Amino acid sequence: MDLYEQVDRYCERVGPEFWAEPLNAVTNVGFLIAAIVAFYLWRRKTPDDRVALALIGVVFLTGIGSFLFHTFATRWAEMADVIPIVVFIHFYLLIALNRFLKMSWVLAGALVIGFFVMSPGLGEVWAPIVGSSAFYLPALLAIFAVGIAFWRTDKKLGRDVLLTGVLFTVSVTFRALDMSLCPDVTTGTHFLWHIFNSLVLFSLLRVLILQRSG
Repeated sequence: MDLYEQVDRYCERVGPEFWAEPLNAVTNVGFLIAAIVAFYLWRRKTPDDRVALALIGVVFLTGIGSFLFHTFATRWAEMADVIPIVVFIHFYLLIALNRFLKMSWVLAGALVIGFFVMSPGLGEVWAPIVGSSAFYLPALLAIFAVGIAFWRTDKKLGRDVLLTGVLFTVSVTFRALDMSLCPDVTTGTHFLWHIFNSLVLFSLLRVLILQRSG
């Protein structure tokens, strides 16, 4: 694989230039803001929770990686974008199963491994309909599944997880519509994915911190 091969997957990009995707690039500041605000909440509520701090760091790296991808638009930049996202999804799920649903580490780990193995298959089923956004559908389903189970023991925070799932649904929808709306919306809608997904990640971090502090 050529790590310097150019990648063009988004409506806004019409050339190889660094700033060919200005909206897609600049809106990554949302991830940085989400991480910074979550950090201050963490420092006030649970400064001894190293797990939450690590996830906040992953969200910050998500913003940096996505900025690199939407400016350099190469294979190596795509990896810098995708890896933090994959780490966040699986690490957060592991912690949520243990802390929210009170599963043992062994059971939670087994479920996360199963989730990791089965997710590509689910993505392939939906890819003809939503394209590369199918990659995020397993995470969307996981949010709703955890939210429903969590709501039974903590109605407030469980509700917040479910509302985050609704927000993530909107976010994924904007991502999926990017190319199909391109003839009419020249900027595309991927930048809205960044904005809404920043809110999703902050909301998930907030629930993690508040659950620990309570």
